[in-house]
Amino acid sequence: MSEIHLKINGQEVTAQSGQTVLEAAKGAGVEIPVLCHHPALSNWGACRMCVVEVEGMRTLQTACTLPAADGMVIKTHTEQTFNIRKFVLELLFSERNHYCMYCQMSGDCELQAQAYNHGLDHWTYPRPYEKQEVDATRKYFIMDHNRCILCTRCVRACTEIAANHTLGLRNRGAETMISADLNVPFGESSCVECGTCLQVCPTGALIDARSAYGGREKDVTHTQTTCMQCSVGCDLDVVTRYKRLLRVDGVWDSEPSGGLLCVDGRFAPLYETRKRVVKPLVRKDGKLTEASWEEALGLVANALKGDTCQGLAACATTNEALAAFAGLMTQLGGQAGRLEPVAPTLGYGVPAKVTDVLAADFIIVAGAQPLDYQRVVGYFIHRAADQGATVAVISDSENALSKRAALTVASAQAGIVAKAAADARKIVLVYSVGLKPEVIAALKPLGDKVSFLALDPARNGKGAEAVGLKPQSPVKTDVAYILLGEQPVADALHVPAGFKVVQAAYHSTLTEQADVVLPTPLWYERTGHVTTLDGVIKPLQVLLPAPADVRDESVVLEQLAALLR
Repeated sequence: MSEIHLKINGQEVTAQSGQTVLEAAKGAGVEIPVLCHHPALSNWGACRMCVVEVEGMRTLQTACTLPAADGMVIKTHTEQTFNIRKFVLELLFSERNHYCMYCQMSGDCELQAQAYNHGLDHWTYPRPYEKQEVDATRKYFIMDHNRCILCTRCVRACTEIAANHTLGLRNRGAETMISADLNVPFGESSCVECGTCLQVCPTGALIDARSAYGGREKDVTHTQTTCMQCSVGCDLDVVTRYKRLLRVDGVWDSEPSGGLLCVDGRFAPLYETRKRVVKPLVRKDGKLTEASWEEALGLVANALKGDTCQGLAACATTNEALAAFAGLMTQLGGQAGRLEPVAPTLGYGVPAKVTDVLAADFIIVAGAQPLDYQRVVGYFIHRAADQGATVAVISDSENALSKRAALTVASAQAGIVAKAAADARKIVLVYSVGLKPEVIAALKPLGDKVSFLALDPARNGKGAEAVGLKPQSPVKTDVAYILLGEQPVADALHVPAGFKVVQAAYHSTLTEQADVVLPTPLWYERTGHVTTLDGVIKPLQVLLPAPADVRDESVVLEQLAALLR
């Protein structure tokens, strides 16, 4: 790109070729009103709020779609542009029911804010409002068509960011409506509940069911942290008020997801129903009973002294906790490992980053189900397919990505995929623990043309790898020390008889078998760091205080280490 020079409101502005007038103005600190525009989406130019006067052009131009050019002279705030914007707002308020006093977005609505900015204090064009439906068939959010201004932000977000193509427009003119698939309720549609449409909506048309009426922007606290629901490591903007989680948003322009989240990152943790462990528990007369930390740690320390032990960690905790866990096991001379399996090593190719999927022209998915777990990676594969990339799936069972794949074969036929990819410019292999040896061998002729992204099923598998924790199965020892955190793997875990110590956030079938249960914090009560799929170390921030008797795993493990010295 090269520099261009233009004048905006009499101010000399330097911009880059390829930028729009809106981008050039914003870079110069000139704010132009917008409604349908969103920086993460393609420009639409439909709302006409961003119209500007350009010297030499006969009519007003939409700044969000007009390319900035060298020598342009632009006026953004004139009597004409103000009157046009006000007229647009008057028409929008006349079309549907925007009675702000009854809307949960009142005070935080972009439409309302522009109305105040342009002096609207009454309905210029009153009309009897036609009652529109409110779709509450989805668990996590509601669509109120009465508040919709047809800016199509949600449609573009569903298509361009999540690449799911659920939302669209139906009918024409005044009858135009947002619809899901072939005009079915949201709850019956192909919606994956990533919530991207919800985050970009400028009005109260899309409503977060949990945070509705929970507090205006001026009343809440925003804290950025890292998602711990899988190994991708998306950045989160978490909204809290009065020691309550209200909402989780993505962070635009952040690595690796660029603001895209999945249902697990945005919604699921806010609707947790498992029973919490909030105090140390010790087994007395066959029953788990609340105890002090001193009593619980004393029992664990006495059990570990002089006995053979095995430590197993579910990698759903911080790097600091995993390091303390590995250190304690080393101090005791016991076996230490992780509960989750790891993806096999290829022996060829170069490591890829999550964002490399978007730049690939040939994507191979083998032994992995990204749309079931690391969903953001799956959405990126969809987006790459929309941009023309070829997707090939190698699987011996049903794979959700096959719907978008040009080629789906069994493991025994992996050589067909290798031949199809031979002439590709950039090949990305996305695989996980299900990758079979015959597939590794079949793809080997591609050599270092392959960039590979190994999806770790553990939430912080890279952190476990850094401290030397490798997969182990439970074996019979005198003491089994199991670090679970929030991981639900506990319900499927069988541990041979022995003294069982479990560090966990929730009750499970495993904690019910334990001799000592030590409570751990939840994801929003943690501080420390995790290592993402890309190998980036990211911080965790405390969003809400933990219950009084809940201690961080690393602190507890260090206390145990001190008792055993």
